Amino acid sequence: MDNNSVLDRPASSGRINPSLRPSRQLRPDGSPDDNNRVEIGPTKLAFDEWSALGLQAPNLDRMRHYRLERIVAQLQAQDLAGVLLFDPLNIRYATDTTNMQVWITHNHARACFVSAQGYVVLWDFHNCEHLSAHLPLVREVRSGASFFYFETGDNTSSHAAHFAKEVDVLLREHSGSNRRLAVDKIETAGLWALQSLGVDIADGQQVMEHARVIKSTDEIHAMRCSIASTEAAMHKMREVSQPGVTENDIWAVLHAENIRRGGEWIECRLLSSGPRTNPWFQESGPRIVEAGDMLAFDTDLIGPYGMCADLSRSWIIGGVKPTSEQRHLYQIAYEHIQTNMNILKPGLTLEEITQRAHRLPPEFRAQRYGVIMHGIGLCDEYPCVRYPEDVEHHGYPGVLEPGMTLCVEAYVGAAGGKEGVKLEDQILITEDGFENLTHFPFDAELLAR
Repeated sequence: MDNNSVLDRPASSGRINPSLRPSRQLRPDGSPDDNNRVEIGPTKLAFDEWSALGLQAPNLDRMRHYRLERIVAQLQAQDLAGVLLFDPLNIRYATDTTNMQVWITHNHARACFVSAQGYVVLWDFHNCEHLSAHLPLVREVRSGASFFYFETGDNTSSHAAHFAKEVDVLLREHSGSNRRLAVDKIETAGLWALQSLGVDIADGQQVMEHARVIKSTDEIHAMRCSIASTEAAMHKMREVSQPGVTENDIWAVLHAENIRRGGEWIECRLLSSGPRTNPWFQESGPRIVEAGDMLAFDTDLIGPYGMCADLSRSWIIGGVKPTSEQRHLYQIAYEHIQTNMNILKPGLTLEEITQRAHRLPPEFRAQRYGVIMHGIGLCDEYPCVRYPEDVEHHGYPGVLEPGMTLCVEAYVGAAGGKEGVKLEDQILITEDGFENLTHFPFDAELLAR
């Protein structure tokens, strides 16, 4: 699709975005054009750090066009009239709008329609039209996508019916007789209202996951920047990892440093120390860390540009010499992710990765991580690659392609063991192999034989 085609198309009925122009650009040095622009974004601290590292900021207009083209290509390939989105990550991908992303995950007050020709309508939270006024690909801004009980109470069905009629009109205006609408997530009242109008519902999550899977050059630039900011925060975390502080004290540094650089939020709070590192998935708490403790964490961080940086590291508190058991756990986890990274290349199937991947020693398989690796972008994304034990019930087919980005990870801790180790790197599939986008060092003391 021509990059200008979405901009040149005449507007339809509704409240038209008055600012159909390219969004504001960054200065030549990569810094923001002013401190009052509508869109949230990186701070001067982040730009300065990226400049020192030789990183390039993404061209946001080009990135936004690319994403819309990816969605349109999926819709046309599947003969769909359009896609209706409620998942805030999918709305972000389609529009690059950000408004109360975490709140919206459990209060579906925003929605987005994208036609198979690339016409974009955004329903935003009330009185929030100004938040997308700078985004030219959003052709109309409306309100009225709230039909959940907290917001609409006993009137939920009527609100859902009104919304469904708006969608029905859009389908007729932009798709003619095609009634096949992909929907990612929707309140049941909205689903029933659409079906009552004869709309044929298809799987919108599948559409969006496959649209999002191949990253453009600008998305890779954005991801590199997000990872660099996350790694700067991780260095600060290591500095404060001293005996006498709490797990929460260390974890709070990651939040603070992310926000300082224009990052957005963190999906989990997976940090634990000492005996709380086994089993995995215990979240940070008030435990006071002690010298010699293993500390392990997983960032799950949504950084600048909304790009996820999903990195894991483990280290010893207090500069104490690691025990032989701690080294053993760490070295197995390190071997696991290094071996699994080094098999990656385009054309490899998910099944082949499972077959060729490093096998954890038997004592660590019961508490294996949920995946060998997974896709990454605005959050954890398609695909998931499963361990041999999990393929039958959770595996599915897929093939690696250039432009896919993955997180390769491991948790190593024996059932009933004293501690565990979590490691994870973020990589890009290239034309002939892979590139590791992660630069935070591994622990030399724990790797020493």
